[in-house]
Amino acid sequence: MIKVENLYKSFDTKKVLCGVSLEVKDGETLVIIGGSGTGKSILLKNLVGLIKPDSGKILIDNINMITADKDEIREAQKKIGFLFQEAALFDSLTIEENIAFGMKNLTNLSKEEMKKRVTLCLNMVGLKNIEKLKPSALSGGMKKRVGLARAIAYKPKYVFYDEPTTGLDPIMSDVIGELIIHLKKELGITSIVVTHDMNSAYKIADRIIMLYLGRIIFEGSVDKLKATIANPKTTEDKMLKQFVDGSSAGPIPVEKSLSDF
Repeated sequence: MIKVENLYKSFDTKKVLCGVSLEVKDGETLVIIGGSGTGKSILLKNLVGLIKPDSGKILIDNINMITADKDEIREAQKKIGFLFQEAALFDSLTIEENIAFGMKNLTNLSKEEMKKRVTLCLNMVGLKNIEKLKPSALSGGMKKRVGLARAIAYKPKYVFYDEPTTGLDPIMSDVIGELIIHLKKELGITSIVVTHDMNSAYKIADRIIMLYLGRIIFEGSVDKLKATIANPKTTEDKMLKQFVDGSSAGPIPVEKSLSDF
């Protein structure tokens, strides 16, 4: 289980996370929505240990990622796969070398075992016979799938997805959504997905939270979200509705909305 308690993060004078608390149960897919600059990607990078928060607590299977030593953090990171927004493949490496990169650092597998795992993971994301190609030979959708193959190659318990469908056409976005669902069903993977894509969110989410100015202003199931935007009552409900379907009863004053917390 992943548990976040009262997480704060600022960059100079800019407050990005302002007391975020959440839990992710084993086997759950949690989707995080919100506008650009609301702290979604920063939250993911804090969880995986790429960024250190100013205060708060991050527990991954009871390992506190903030106070743990290097060996404990490494053990926690072995359980996490990360799909970066732009796939973040190494242009100078082949697809096989890209996917094996994490395995080399986080496992003791032999070269032959890694090669077999690369092929298996590529098959799982619907790609075959591309091991020797370079990323420049692939389309955007293929790069995303290679990034996903790399994220699952060392059999993580958790996978974090940062905007997995950004820049993809609707058909390929649906393919990525189906892959996330498949990984949950077949491998029992627990997922945290940051996205702007509400069609994808509705399809894959067990639970959705919305971040606004570094705070959680909504948390609930897809059905609860739809019911809330159908009949918004609070300022936070209206902000949720405005994000989801682009409509609003009128401009929401930022200062007023902050005073409601």
